[in-house]
Amino acid sequence: MTTNIISSLGMGSGINVSQLVADLAAASREPKVERITQQTRQNQARISAVAQAKADLEGFADSLSQMVADGTLRSTPTVSDDSVLAATARAGLHADSFSASIEVTQLARAQTAYSGVVADRAAAIGQGLMTLSVGGTDYPITIAAATDSLDGLANAINATGSGVTASIVADEGGHRIILKGATGASNGFTLTTDPGADPNLATFAYGSGGGMTLGQSALDAMFRLDGVDFSRSTNIVDDVVPGMSLTLKKAAPGQPVDIGASRPLDMIRQTVGDFVAVYNQLKASLTSAADMPGGGAALRQLERDLAGMVSQVVTSHGTINRLSDIGISTTRDGLLSIDSVKLEKALATDAGAVEALFNPRRDATHTVATDPGIAVTLDAIRDKAIATDGVLDRVSRSLDAKQETLTETLEKIEQREDAYRARLEKQYGSLDARLAAFKATQSYLEQQIEMWNNQNN
Repeated sequence: MTTNIISSLGMGSGINVSQLVADLAAASREPKVERITQQTRQNQARISAVAQAKADLEGFADSLSQMVADGTLRSTPTVSDDSVLAATARAGLHADSFSASIEVTQLARAQTAYSGVVADRAAAIGQGLMTLSVGGTDYPITIAAATDSLDGLANAINATGSGVTASIVADEGGHRIILKGATGASNGFTLTTDPGADPNLATFAYGSGGGMTLGQSALDAMFRLDGVDFSRSTNIVDDVVPGMSLTLKKAAPGQPVDIGASRPLDMIRQTVGDFVAVYNQLKASLTSAADMPGGGAALRQLERDLAGMVSQVVTSHGTINRLSDIGISTTRDGLLSIDSVKLEKALATDAGAVEALFNPRRDATHTVATDPGIAVTLDAIRDKAIATDGVLDRVSRSLDAKQETLTETLEKIEQREDAYRARLEKQYGSLDARLAAFKATQSYLEQQIEMWNNQNN
């Protein structure tokens, strides 16, 4: 029915009814669709702006945290003889807080013991119970029919979790088992057979008459730091020099090694500049998002939180504990700027305090609570903003909801306008048919009148 009307519109009356319907439908539809389309474009621009601000905030916080974590901003250890020991920085190392002399007199080592050569590693060695004793702790070992071999013994020892490892190595004429403990004198071990075990099993015991041979005894590392003697069970020492991990490489009695630290001043200067540059980029993203309708007030609060970092105390130092103390200030338009003269003065006064703003000290009195540093402070702002129901989360959800509403509204408009056009087509199709009928009647009457006139003549 509708198709027939459409195909015949304007055919009877001579009026372009099809164009008339199209123009009336467009006049109704286009302003409504354009209004929703414009709102959709604006809302999508807000979504993009908020997403960019979120990405910039996360990137800013992550990059600063990474610089702190990977040691880029830490003072670097210096060692006068790296053939004796090596040093790496950990959180808390500051160039002005440590220099010392270390003399390594003995390296830590692990105890080893080895058996005689066995022709067949899979051959029976004897069954029974054995006891592995390490540092005063006993570990029971059972050699049964299924494990009666050199391989079975090695597997049983490795399964104890005692810290002693067993290896089977090839040697001339067969194989032998080698046991090795952890470094340190307290990790010495014995492996004994229990009464009732096969006497042959004692061939693979060490201690109290066992048949294995001591390869080397367990020793502690021994070193002297500025005249004070220390001993540790390993050659990696993390708990003597604050912020520094030492790796002892060789014993060198009578050959003291000087250790210290150098501060990365150029990197600190660069980091201050980078901090300001990235902050200003983030500020621009937030301002762009906040200036758009929808969520502006919430984003303004986030801007204020970030701006507050400049004057926020982030370390426990008495005089240099804020970004404003090293020459960073807020301009009239909310961006950050650097006073290089003030920065250099702060570095000359106490470079360690400047470093601590970005690489805070960590010891018994300097904790995350007392000395969070800029990175932790920025992380807190970031985490609060992106958390569920945080500023960025709320704004994003609000904009997404509006996007869905606009999409649904546009669909309803299209449905209503399609129905309106269908009504117009029906109405004007009917009108066209009536006009065609009137036109036919008019033509008939004109013919009749003309015939009457001709008869009278």
